[in-house]
Amino acid sequence: MTSLSSSLVPLHRGRLILWAWLAIALTAVNLRTAVTGFTPLLEIIGSDLGFGVTLSGLLGTVPAASFGIFGFLAPAVTRKFGLERTATVALGLTALSLLMRALSPRPSLLVLSTVLALAGIGAANVVIVPLVKVWFADRLALGTSLYLILLQAGQFIAPLLAVPVAEAATWRLSVGIWAGPAAVAGVVWLILAVRLPADHHAPAAVTATDAGPRISRSSTVWGLVILFAMLSLSNYGIITWVPAVLSDAGGGAALGGSMVALYSAWGMLAALVVPHLATRMMNPFIVVVGCAIFLVAGYLGLLLSPLDGTLMWMCALGIGVSTFPLCMTLINRRTKSPQTASAVSGFVQGIGYGLACFGPIGLGVLREATGSWSIPLLVLAVTAIPGVIAGWFACRPRFVENSAPQPTKRDADQQRP
Repeated sequence: MTSLSSSLVPLHRGRLILWAWLAIALTAVNLRTAVTGFTPLLEIIGSDLGFGVTLSGLLGTVPAASFGIFGFLAPAVTRKFGLERTATVALGLTALSLLMRALSPRPSLLVLSTVLALAGIGAANVVIVPLVKVWFADRLALGTSLYLILLQAGQFIAPLLAVPVAEAATWRLSVGIWAGPAAVAGVVWLILAVRLPADHHAPAAVTATDAGPRISRSSTVWGLVILFAMLSLSNYGIITWVPAVLSDAGGGAALGGSMVALYSAWGMLAALVVPHLATRMMNPFIVVVGCAIFLVAGYLGLLLSPLDGTLMWMCALGIGVSTFPLCMTLINRRTKSPQTASAVSGFVQGIGYGLACFGPIGLGVLREATGSWSIPLLVLAVTAIPGVIAGWFACRPRFVENSAPQPTKRDADQQRP
């Protein structure tokens, strides 16, 4: 899986690359719409299906939990079936599950369909990183920027349309329309997978002795894990609860949706700028520090003056989570091969999302226990501290393959048959 098959003639290879560009672009658009197009509708859906804040918090936690569990499992699937086939199944599962969610007659089916939809997206989150490395190794910053810009575009457009479409038609249409783009992405991956030579579907094996211990012993990887977990906790806390924060302060549902859209729009600029910084700077730790400052400013602004300076606070939060494109770029920059990149991507996103999944439901519990958003917002601000510490380890210019301790004689003896 280190490169395209050398047996491909240049013309055929060029056509495959065009299909790959299209497939990666369509996948990127679908990586967040099932989340950000859903959370602004939680109050509307809750009143229709009969659930309250507790289940809303659970539904806000499902994205991170699903991304974590199925992201952690994705590398094992790709080792057996290949990246392109895994992407095909992931997007197909997402499309079918989004349709099921739109038709859900009761909360239990709504939760189940949400888990299945985000299981597919969780796998797609992981495989898209090594796919960029496989297909565009010589244009890494450009490929990373492209998919992250389109990811942020989907994350931006979905909440902007969510409430207006629900009010003009129904929440079911507003939720279900995102099944279409996911289905198209799955079809394009299927076409690409069918056209590839057979040997392209057989990635080189990554053995337990080669990848597992190397990754788990790497301070660079653990820095990426904690940094990713903290920014994911912030991201899903913002997406899930900012509409409720503004609503409790006297704002309307449309304001919450538009502010989540504004927050997401900043991610498009970050996706354009940050990957190029990360590929040009030997150590981009200054980016982590700057983002932490903006995050803290945004949370304190929402705490002290949620409606008077809403635009400013949401812009600060949008800039603050720019460590997401930094993490995605560093996964490829700090690994030497697509195999290791795939393993690190699954490890970082699996554990990172797993830790972050406690954020939305935990913040909801704090809100219920204290009666205000003050403590939850302060907790979110404090998460910037471990993020900065982890960022120092993640940003050091060291390859994952070289950053683990050398095996001891005892390790070698244990590995002998």
